[in-house]
Amino acid sequence: MGGKQLGFSDYEQSTAKKRTKRDKFLTEMEKVVPWQALLDLIEPCYPKTSKKGGRSPYPLATMLRIHLMQQWCTHLNPGMEEALIEYPPCAVSLGTA
Repeated sequence: MGGKQLGFSDYEQSTAKKRTKRDKFLTEMEKVVPWQALLDLIEPCYPKTSKKGGRSPYPLATMLRIHLMQQWCTHLNPGMEEALIEYPPCAVSLGTA
């Protein structure tokens, strides 16, 4: 019983029979994008947590995925936030769910 409780939308997604075009696209991108190579390339330039304090940066992998999803789906920042809230597979593929 230590697992995360599923919400209604989680249940709907897990029992859905038909996959949407977006689901298929996200699955394909997960397979073909060289995630680790991109992370290794960007990591030296990505901001580090300051010794002076302040808020830590978001995880690099999450930021990369959000940026690419914005490009693929033509979302602006508010649109991306809405997509993460309203479309659970987006949040799952970004690792934010």
